[in-house]
Amino acid sequence: MQLADILDVHGVKVLASCSSRKRLFHDLGEMAHSTFGLEPGKVIEALLEREALGPTAVGHGVALPHARLDGIDRVRGLFLRLEKPLDFDAIDRQPVDLVFALLAPEAAGVEHLKALATVSRTLRDQAICAKLRANAEPATLHAILTEAPATQAA
Repeated sequence: MQLADILDVHGVKVLASCSSRKRLFHDLGEMAHSTFGLEPGKVIEALLEREALGPTAVGHGVALPHARLDGIDRVRGLFLRLEKPLDFDAIDRQPVDLVFALLAPEAAGVEHLKALATVSRTLRDQAICAKLRANAEPATLHAILTEAPATQAA
């Protein structure tokens, strides 16, 4: 699986600031609505329910919120770069400024896990994260993310 399969250029955004995780999930819900036609309330609720199980921040300023929900045909991704990092209860206590959200159908077992692994592998690459942090243009961010897996070893 490649990020180009799940991340639409319209699903990439830079936010000047975000006051809380709940607000961030609200923004992701609105993005899911405008990009994929999903009901924002259902997306927000699903992300909050998953986050209640434990923070989805993985360290080094990266968070991977994800949820399964009805009404989606395949795994979809949304990416946000936060200009002002947000506390996310990360294990390394670093605030988050790179957020890649995954939304999957209820029945997407292996597909969801493969997408999560691909995103995680990509955002573990410090060079890719540095490029993402150095750019504020959504189209450029999309290009960095979707070209990244092709340049990495499997």
